[in-house]
Amino acid sequence: QACAGTWPARELFIVDCGLTRAYLHNDQLFPGWTVLVLQRHATELFHLSSEERHRLIDEVASMAELLAEHFRAVKLNYELLGNQLPHMHWHLIPRLADDPAPRDPVWTIPHAPRTPEAVVLVAELARLRELWALKNRRA
Repeated sequence: QACAGTWPARELFIVDCGLTRAYLHNDQLFPGWTVLVLQRHATELFHLSSEERHRLIDEVASMAELLAEHFRAVKLNYELLGNQLPHMHWHLIPRLADDPAPRDPVWTIPHAPRTPEAVVLVAELARLRELWALKNRRA
């Protein structure tokens, strides 16, 4: 899916971070849930060169910091699994003060997926792109 370009949905694209591309997750029960997808195919961290691993972690940390600040996260969860989708991708999940289950992994909370209305989604993506550009202009 990721290699074929069919996941994540293109309309959820935030920014090209370098080695990864950032997308809002299609389920926003946890506002700001973002997925960073490695642009080339690899399934394990040890498949990457040392330089790629360092750049990847820098991208993960930079996007996590942006999400934490923008969504005022109490904590950020980082998930790198790959057993369902064998293509390296990180889930960055801001956990907020009004979190529905603050001590539980997001995967264990039964719920119907929450997709923001199109106008809200477009505004959120634009704001995240603007924040990323500002953050990287200062770097």
